[in-house]
Amino acid sequence: MIQRCRFILVYLLLMGAGAYLGLHSDAPVPIEKALSELPMYRSQWRMVSQSSFSEQILALLKPTDYLYRTYSGTEGKNIGLYIGYHDGGKESGEIHSPKHCLPGSGWQELSSSRMVIATPGGAVNVVKAVYQKGEHKELFFYWFQVQGRTIANEYTLKLAEILNSLFHQRRDAAFVRISIPCDDDYERSMNTGAEFIRDFYPIIRNHFYL
Repeated sequence: MIQRCRFILVYLLLMGAGAYLGLHSDAPVPIEKALSELPMYRSQWRMVSQSSFSEQILALLKPTDYLYRTYSGTEGKNIGLYIGYHDGGKESGEIHSPKHCLPGSGWQELSSSRMVIATPGGAVNVVKAVYQKGEHKELFFYWFQVQGRTIANEYTLKLAEILNSLFHQRRDAAFVRISIPCDDDYERSMNTGAEFIRDFYPIIRNHFYL
């Protein structure tokens, strides 16, 4: 009897939450500063290229604002930086996890783990993953940014979005991904990526409302 009552209570709570989410609308949260204002030069890094997505890709991702650049350090190692901001409004799409997008583009996951990188702007929770496509290996660091928090788990991201929607009527979030070729020296690539995050994270976080 007690177990049945618990089931009914959980069911009613879920129904209530679902009805609430269906009836209320989240307010879009404008980005604090356009991502195009991210510096082209920072510490040892300099921007060497910047790309725009096709209309087809933008229709799939539906970011409110995005940035896709390549930076180079003093050691000559190139680093790809992608940032996608989603303001939570009706025209904004859901964040696509690399766990689904990369395999769909022909990349095979070789390893994946979570780590914390200390920066002057605070600790950053990241996913560190190695993917291979053909003979090429790429090291990725990525995380989700929600109201000043860095999240390295897709389920935690969804929970944060639901709670923000319920209590604050906002679902804004950002996705940050760094990619580094690691065919030759994995340790060097890992250290380079971590150094890039330490230099850029304090600036990146200031582009979003906290």
